[in-house]
Amino acid sequence: MNEIAIEAVNGKAIERYLQDLAALRIEVFREYPYLYEGSLDYEARYLRDYAASERGVVVIARDAERVVGASTALPLTEHSEQLAPALAAAGYAPARVYYFGESVLRASYRGRGVGHAFFDRREAAARRHGFDVTCFCAVERPADHPARPADYVPHDAFWTKRGYTKRSDIRAEFSWLDIGAAAQTEKSMVFWVKEPGR
Repeated sequence: MNEIAIEAVNGKAIERYLQDLAALRIEVFREYPYLYEGSLDYEARYLRDYAASERGVVVIARDAERVVGASTALPLTEHSEQLAPALAAAGYAPARVYYFGESVLRASYRGRGVGHAFFDRREAAARRHGFDVTCFCAVERPADHPARPADYVPHDAFWTKRGYTKRSDIRAEFSWLDIGAAAQTEKSMVFWVKEPGR
């Protein structure tokens, strides 16, 4: 990570990065498995929720002044209404949960420890704000999906080493427009949860 600077920002400090973050999210999420056809306007609006949160955080990875990666987190109760019911039904009190949104990193910067730094900073923010459960959810595509690259390796092993447990029984449904699609389709998102002591 020689030339990569990692910085956790929150509140109004996020605003100066909104356009860079929006463009980065669209670029990285076009890759499998998200295959996301996004818009800069939507992404900037979405990211403003993090800037408005007193307990949210965006972890920025920079190469000099260029933003090359970012990772988001905020209290579950401040995120979209689609998430809390699934966790509550599984026995988690939403007010105890700090939700990790997304991590995006340009391909040429992967494998240098940035992913660990993203988790370290977000988990530190969760502890600082008194949360004892952290979680995120990841899209599940069929194993035979036609856009799946031959060399694709899921992040499951990395997430497991970080202390997260895949909870295939806890899911939320999200819709977005896939690259080249005419309309949005619903995707199943599975939760990964880390509890105290892990």
